Amino acid sequence: MFQESLKKLVAETDGAVAGLLMGFDGIAVDSFSAVGSDVDITTVGMEFSFILTQVRKAAEILEVGGVLEIAIRCEKLTILIRVVNPEYFVALAVKPDGNFGKGRYLLRMVAPKLQVDLS
Repeated sequence: MFQESLKKLVAETDGAVAGLLMGFDGIAVDSFSAVGSDVDITTVGMEFSFILTQVRKAAEILEVGGVLEIAIRCEKLTILIRVVNPEYFVALAVKPDGNFGKGRYLLRMVAPKLQVDLS
């Protein structure tokens, strides 16, 4: 069910190598990696889920509203994260030369479908 949405995210974003649907508890619901990708997206998601929880708490303390999206740019990978609902987020791993703008757009479009599918 979720595999198709994740596969579409990766396939339609130039430079994307993997997609992930995960709970804020660090437990993966589903993931998809492009052929030949050496990115362990589940481990990436687990490591960043803790940071996401801290960012959400900081936003609450600062009273700036709920966190919707986070981008983490590293030398070898950009991780785009979109909150689906209070329990889950979707992430997309993109190479540095990839089209992360399109990735952000597609994450915004797929999040409502994932939210419905999670219900």
